[in-house]
Amino acid sequence: MTLIHSMEEPICPIDSTCQTQISALLSPPSTLHLQEYYHTLLSARHCSSITVKQDANFGKGVFAAMDFSDGDLVLRDQMLVGSQHSFNKIDCFVCSFCFRFIGSIELQIGRRLYLQGLRDSESHGCDVGSSSGLSKNIHEMDSSSDEEDEGTQQCCFSSSKDKTPLPEGVVESLMNGQLNLPFSKEFSLPPVVPCLGGCGEAYYCSTSCAEADWESSHSLLCTGERSDPAHREALLKFYKHANETNDIFMLAAKAISYTILRYRKLKANCLEGKMKYDTSGDSNYYNLSLLLEAWRPISMGHKRRWWDCVALPDDIDSSDEDSFRMQIKELAFKSLQLLKAAIFDKECEPLFSLDIYGHIIGMFEQNNLDLVVASPVEDYFLYIDDLKNPDKEEAEKITQPILDALGEDYSVCCQGTAFFPLQSCMNHSCCPNAKAFKRDEDRDGQATIIAVRSIRKGEEITISYVDEDLPFEERQASLADYGFRCSCLKCIEEEP
Repeated sequence: MTLIHSMEEPICPIDSTCQTQISALLSPPSTLHLQEYYHTLLSARHCSSITVKQDANFGKGVFAAMDFSDGDLVLRDQMLVGSQHSFNKIDCFVCSFCFRFIGSIELQIGRRLYLQGLRDSESHGCDVGSSSGLSKNIHEMDSSSDEEDEGTQQCCFSSSKDKTPLPEGVVESLMNGQLNLPFSKEFSLPPVVPCLGGCGEAYYCSTSCAEADWESSHSLLCTGERSDPAHREALLKFYKHANETNDIFMLAAKAISYTILRYRKLKANCLEGKMKYDTSGDSNYYNLSLLLEAWRPISMGHKRRWWDCVALPDDIDSSDEDSFRMQIKELAFKSLQLLKAAIFDKECEPLFSLDIYGHIIGMFEQNNLDLVVASPVEDYFLYIDDLKNPDKEEAEKITQPILDALGEDYSVCCQGTAFFPLQSCMNHSCCPNAKAFKRDEDRDGQATIIAVRSIRKGEEITISYVDEDLPFEERQASLADYGFRCSCLKCIEEEP
C-alpha cells in the first residue's frame, strides 16, 4: 500500500448534506431485519445445515442446524463481491465472476509466459506497448503478427536469468491453440467468454457468469466500447490509483456499483407496480427507503471506518499513528473522488460520502476472506510426472522445456480477496471447530468451511481469525485489530 504525503484533513461535502441518509445507512440492522435477510439467503441457497442468530453480547453467529463430523463440509458460501489481486492477473487467467480457471492448460501457460515476458521487457526498457490491449491480443492473435511477436519474444525471455527461453513461436502456438500439450485434454477448462461490454479486461467461464457480473456491478465499471468515453477515462484513472495504492478500493467500487444497480432495479419494479413502498410525504423518504433496501446486503457486514480500524504497520512508530491514519483517510478520499467522477448517481448520492466509503472499506478490512483457487497447471505437471514410461518420456520431451521456461514457481494459484455474507458471520475462537479449507473438488472462488472436529446440532460454528498456534499474547495482539479480546476456553486457560 502506497501512502501519500500528509495534507489537511479531507472534507467531503456529501457527509454534511446527506447526514440523515448516511446515519440511516450506517445504523445496525434490527434483529428482525437480520433474521429475515439470512433466512431468505439460506432458503435461496437451499442451505438447511446452518442458521444465523443474533446475540445481544456477541452479535451475529453461525450455528449448526445438524450434527457434523470431523472433515464434513459445513458451508460453501458464494461471495457478495470479490476481486482478483492485480499482481496475480499475469499468472492466472480466471473468470471475473466465479474465479474458475478458463481456456485451456495451453492458454494458461502461454498467456503467463507472454505477459511475464512483457513485464520483464518493460523493466529492461523494451518498448512492447501498453498492457491494456494485451488481453485482447492474446485471444485475437493471427499469423500476420507472428514476426512482430517473435521479435518481442526474444526480447522478453532473454532477460530472465532463472528460466530457460523457449524457441521462437512456441508461446504464440500455446495461446492460439496450434500446440496441444500431451494429455492436456484430461484437464479440460471452461471456454473463454468475453465481457458483454467488450472491455478486454474481464473474461468469464460462461455466458451466465458474464451476465451475472454485468448485472451485479460490471456494467458500471466496464471500460469497453459500450461505455461513454469520459466515463471510461475516469474509470481508468480510478483503476490506476487502486493498482498503485491498494486494490481493496476495487472491492469498494464493486460494493457501491452493486448497490446502485440494485437501487435502479428496485425503482423500476416500483414504477411497474411490482413493489409497493410508502411514498407519502417527502419524496426523499421514497428514495431513501429504496436505497436502504438496495443497501441491505452490505448493511449486514460489521463496519468500522477503515482509517480507524486498519492495523498499524510494524514499521510505523506509535507516535506517528495519528499521521498514519490521516494519510489513510486522505488515500480513501482520493480514491472516492476518482470513483465519483466515473459512476456518480445523484439518487444514490449518500453512497459517495467519505463516511460511507470508509465504512465499506473497513468492512472488507475486518470481514474479508482470502480468495484462493488452485491452478490446474500444477495438477497437469504432477500428472505428467506420475506417468509410467514410455508415456512419461515422450510427454516430457514436450513439457520439460515449458516447465523450464516457467521456472521453479511454475504454478501460481488465483489470489484475491472477497466478502462472503455467511462466512463473515462466523465468530472467532482460538480453539475453533471449523476452518476455511479448499478441497480438491473446490475449483472456484466460493468460501469452503470444513469441520475440524465433531459439531453438535445447536452448537456455534467458529473459525480462527489468526494462527491459533501463536502464544497467548501474540494472539490477543493480533485480535485487537478486530476490536475485541478473545475469551475462549483456550485463552482463559493460557492467560497469565
